[in-house]
Amino acid sequence: MNKIRIFTFFIFLVIFTVIFQLGSMSTVSEEEANMFMEEFEKLVLDIDAFGIFVHNTTIALPMFIPGFGVVWGLFSAWSTGYAFAAIVTSMPEIADISPLSILFLSPFGLMEIFAYSLGISRSFILIKAVITKSNLSQFIKPTSIEIGIVIILLLVGGYVEFYMIELVQNENIEMPGF
Repeated sequence: MNKIRIFTFFIFLVIFTVIFQLGSMSTVSEEEANMFMEEFEKLVLDIDAFGIFVHNTTIALPMFIPGFGVVWGLFSAWSTGYAFAAIVTSMPEIADISPLSILFLSPFGLMEIFAYSLGISRSFILIKAVITKSNLSQFIKPTSIEIGIVIILLLVGGYVEFYMIELVQNENIEMPGF
C-alpha cells in the first residue's frame, strides 16, 4: 500500500507540474493581464503570512474531496500557471524566469506543490475506493494525517513566502554581523 501511495503522489506531482507549465505558456492579452494584475494587487495589498496560509489552505483542502479534488487541483495548477503568464505579460522583464524554477527552487513553492500533490493524489485514492466499494473507514486515519501535513506545510510555507516577499521589498537588506 505504501509503494502505491508514493507512486500515486509522484504521478500527480508530475501531472500538476505539466499542467502548471502549460498554463504558464498561455497567451494573455494586455487587457486580461491588466485586469488580473488589478485583482492580484487588491488581493495582496495587505496580506500577511497568515493571509497567505489561509488563501493556500482554501485552495488545498478541497483537493481532498474524492474525485472533485483531482479536477480542482489540476484546475488550480493551470490557473496558477496562467497567473504567472499574466504577470509576465504585465512585467516583461521577468519573462526569462522559468515558472518551474519558482515552483521547485523556492522553499514555499516546494511546500505548496508537495501539499497540493498530496491532496490531489489522496482524492484519486478516495474516489478509486468509492468506485471499487472499498471500506472507507480504513482511509480516515491516513487522510486525516495528510490533511494535518498539508496544513502544517502551508502554514510554514505562508510564513516563508511572506518573509521572502518582505526581503525582496526591503531595498536596504541588512546582513547580520556585517
